[in-house]
Order: sequence, then structure tokens, then C-alpha cells
Amino acid sequence: MDAQVDEREDVPNGETAATRTPSTDRPERLMVIVAHPDDADFGPAATLARWIRAGSVGHLVCCTSGDAGSDDPETDPLELARLREGEQRAAASHVGYEGVTFLHRPDGALENDLPLREQLVTLIRTFKPDAVLTMDPTVIIHRDGYIQHTDHRAAAMAAIDAVYPAARNPMAFPHLARAGLAAHDVRWVYLFWSAEPTVWVDVSETIDVKVAALREHRSQLRQPDELETRIREWATESGAEIGTVAAESFRVVDLG
Repeated sequence: MDAQVDEREDVPNGETAATRTPSTDRPERLMVIVAHPDDADFGPAATLARWIRAGSVGHLVCCTSGDAGSDDPETDPLELARLREGEQRAAASHVGYEGVTFLHRPDGALENDLPLREQLVTLIRTFKPDAVLTMDPTVIIHRDGYIQHTDHRAAAMAAIDAVYPAARNPMAFPHLARAGLAAHDVRWVYLFWSAEPTVWVDVSETIDVKVAALREHRSQLRQPDELETRIREWATESGAEIGTVAAESFRVVDLG
């Protein structure tokens, strides 16, 4: 799902695939905010695994529990939600997150509203991440024709709005500050599945972790072996941008 940049196109700072280098930045505290169980594992799981193994602390937030993730209309959504939460926790154990939080918002009907923003601000002020990772909400249709799920866009916008200005503004949800949750400045936002990546992370040593995490989402995988092949192909294509075996790409916003 990583977006590819043709060398003939304009790229950040006039770089080409021949001149780009892997990012060496590693935020110490990381919060990943996504819509569904499995989003983070399709997204930046290999990067998180690399950073966590190097000493970072990560926390995963799923806005929904994936209760609409079935082709069978007779499926019990509560049972599916419990199943998918269990799958996500198992996947998170591969990556190394210190915890996983589910906000139990409705799958397929996620909205970037004030209640969701307050939940995210509470989590951000509690965990105090240096970086927040989420989907790029500006992407509606990827170059390969993949349409970005409406929940992805809503979760990403909610995450961005929570980071700036709400989490750093003590007058946003002032009852939180009065309860001891002081304003917190997030330094970086990493947007994945972006059409305009600016940073590539070498995940040659952790792409296997991503594959293992994805295989835990058994309720969602029809052809796990074919999926693994695609995941490795996407990582290889991104790796070619920086001359590594595998990579993941991000559009990074520095709020410093």
C-alpha cells in the first residue's frame, strides 16, 4: 500500500531514488491511531517493530473494533468485535506495543466528532507521545485504484485534529486539564499510505514481524499466502527507493 514515486516526478528537495537515504530518526514514544483492527499491521507495523526493538515505546489505538468486517450479514457484530480485538492484541504482541486501546466507535460509521477527539486528546495527554502515526486523510483514491475507507479518513482527521491544536491547547476540553491531564505537544505526525511520502524507513530486518502480525487477523484473511507475497512486494518496491531490501514510507509533518 505504500505509494510509489516515479523518478521523473517532483520529489522532496529534488531527491530521486538514487539520492534518497533511509531515515535514521526514531521517536521515543509513539502512538498509532487507526480505524480498525489490522489497519496498523497493514500500515506501519514493520517500522514500529524496528523502533520498539531499538528502545521506543509504542501504544496502539483502534477507534472501532471492526464489528462490520464480515461478508455474512448474519454475523453477530459483538462476537466479531470480540474476535477481532483478540486478533489485534495477538498481532500487537508481535510488534511489541506496550498496550492497545479500543474506543468502540461504530465500524463503518466513524465520524470525526468532538467526542472522538476528546477520547484521543485524553489518550495523547496521558501517554505523551513524541510522534503520532495515522493514515494520510488527504488520499481518497490511491494510484492503484484502491479507495481509502471512509473510516480511515475519519480516524486520520480525528487524530490530526487531536494532535493540533487540541492536545496542546489547555482550553480545549478544559476539564481534562483541571483533572490533571496537562496540555501536550506532539512533535511529529507520520502519515502512512500517502501519495506524497517524504521519509522512508528501512524495515529489512522487521518485515517478517509485519507478516506475522498480519497472519493473526485470521477472520479477515482469505488468502494469507498471497497477501504475504503482496506485502513483501510492496516493501521491496519501497525499499528500492532507498536502496534497501524492504522499506515503509511516510509523509512526515514536523510540528516543532
